[in-house]
Amino acid sequence: MAKPVKILIVEDDASLAEVLDYNLSQEGYETQVVCDGQQGLREIRLHCPDLVLLDLMLPMVDGLEVCRRLRADPTTQELLVLMLTARSEETDQIVGFSVGADDYVTKPFSLKVLLQRINALLRREEKGSADRDVIVSQGILIDRRNHRATVGDKPIDLTPSEFALLSALVRQPGRAFSRSELIDVSLGDDAIVLERTIDVHIRALRKKMGTYANLVQTVRGIGYRLRDPADVVPT
Repeated sequence: MAKPVKILIVEDDASLAEVLDYNLSQEGYETQVVCDGQQGLREIRLHCPDLVLLDLMLPMVDGLEVCRRLRADPTTQELLVLMLTARSEETDQIVGFSVGADDYVTKPFSLKVLLQRINALLRREEKGSADRDVIVSQGILIDRRNHRATVGDKPIDLTPSEFALLSALVRQPGRAFSRSELIDVSLGDDAIVLERTIDVHIRALRKKMGTYANLVQTVRGIGYRLRDPADVVPT
């Protein structure tokens, strides 16, 4: 008989945590609930769940930092993480994905939708899919699992900040990112730096990209974006 899938619920809203715990248990999952990020990290390392439902706004250690620590630890870097948050701004989702979240659901949500997203993640994991780890756009390939970037079939050596920066741009080609958003993505939301610092990283990134450098476009008065494939005129 197959072992039940273990899901850790890291949620400080007691009433929501109770609802999630009950309904996931009814679906056959083995569940556990903790109410802060510090306890979540401890339970993950002790009990090795298959998937974590991770609230963003947590006491002790917030959800973004929990996710960062999980991805930095070789023993937990492949753990499935589905973020839950009341914040729906696109920037929050970008930052969530940039630190390694596999999916992102905003509150309020229906339990049916949440269950579908959980099942989709588990099916993808079973099939050994690397879709969440590999991003491709216009000749640029980002392999997050192996921390490799390829431009025009040629590997390029990027710093961690440059890698995170290019990953965010490639994930959403055509979207204009402000400098402050890119600082959050590449340097962390606790970084205390000037916004113009991102210009230095962009210059270094473009230099390493060679003939593909023009794909990273300056958006006057805002920041940067990766060229939208729809803007390319067929020859």
